[in-house]
Amino acid sequence: MRLFVRKLLFREGEDKGVSQFQALCTALAATVGTGNIVGVAGAIAIGGPGAIFWMWICALFGMVTKYAEASLAQYYRQRGREGNYFGGPMYMIEYGMGHRWRWLGCIYCFFGVIAAFGIGNATQINAVIDGLNSVLHVFGTEATMWRNLLFGTLFSVVLVMIQLGGAKRVGRLSELLVPFVSVAYILLCMGILIARATQIPTALRAIVMGAFSPKAATGGVIGSAFTSLRVGASRGVFTNEAGMGTASMAHASASVDHPAQQGLLGIVEVFLDTVVICTMTALAILCSGVYIPFGVDEGFVLTERAFSSVYGDWVSIPLTLFLCCFAFATMLGWGLYGLRCAQYLFGDGAWRAFVLLQGVVIIVSTLLKTDAVWLLSETVNGLMALPNLIALTVLMPRLKILTESFQKRSAHKERSRLVIHLQALKDP
Repeated sequence: MRLFVRKLLFREGEDKGVSQFQALCTALAATVGTGNIVGVAGAIAIGGPGAIFWMWICALFGMVTKYAEASLAQYYRQRGREGNYFGGPMYMIEYGMGHRWRWLGCIYCFFGVIAAFGIGNATQINAVIDGLNSVLHVFGTEATMWRNLLFGTLFSVVLVMIQLGGAKRVGRLSELLVPFVSVAYILLCMGILIARATQIPTALRAIVMGAFSPKAATGGVIGSAFTSLRVGASRGVFTNEAGMGTASMAHASASVDHPAQQGLLGIVEVFLDTVVICTMTALAILCSGVYIPFGVDEGFVLTERAFSSVYGDWVSIPLTLFLCCFAFATMLGWGLYGLRCAQYLFGDGAWRAFVLLQGVVIIVSTLLKTDAVWLLSETVNGLMALPNLIALTVLMPRLKILTESFQKRSAHKERSRLVIHLQALKDP
């Protein structure tokens, strides 16, 4: 956290790379998305309040996994012809495990390209369309296919223009967009928690009890503890992406003194995404007192109803704006991940073709059903994680060496600072 605050206040970078804070914001752009608003609400409705408990457990282990991914990606990263860095699980596999394992890196990239179109595009624009239609319905306007296509086209055009500018442009925009929107959304959630402060202990009790006895928290609608665990775990991985290796592609591009230093920001990434923002959404819903239709994935509608019960109907507008910003940031981050995977498979020439294809997928995804999109995304998430987790397991000895060297260097710096401080006290 000390490193995070320092990078937040002093945002330095290099001409040929991105700063550590920009890399963190790019990774957060991909993780802090619709899963924090829509995914959390869906997790509560399908798996009960206990699903949030399992999201916390996933985050706890996810911090360790993300540290490993970011550190190893930094160590095995490569430098391009223009001087910029790039890396990720595919380079960890090829240069860490050996060239004979390159096929495993190709499998990872194959699923990565599919995931970029699914979790990175389809789920995001799908959630945005549902949110916009929900708000417009309040004003008496019904959803139409042509309006959905118009929204999707606008998102697609803006995204393509930014993506064509490369990783540097994505990093700069993420650095501006992610902190502002995240803080604004957290403040909105804090307003509900202050207004319903007496309900917070009850909500926390429902989360813990619901993890092991869903019947007690859902009135018997959801009776399986396994359902609560499965939904919480899948939505937890969906929102923080720990174990998938995707964020390591963003962390690998940062200019750092030591690989493990960027790994520490990987821990912060999971903490901010799941422990802070997802928990805020969950507590806001559970403390609001609104009716929760357990067994039905209402997503944004449930979140909107919870916020409206405290603030009034006007809150639907800023809430939808936050949803659009989160979704757009995720599309940016995941677009970069998909581009890296496509480049690894097909070479640098794949950049422009992938960006244009991504724009087409966004438009088409406005017509897809919500449940089908979520199922596809969760399935690809699991397939994508397998090659990455294999690489992390094999490269654990290298991670241990990196961590120990970083700890020794940090201890040496602390001793040096202490000596200088003591010397300054002695000098007249």
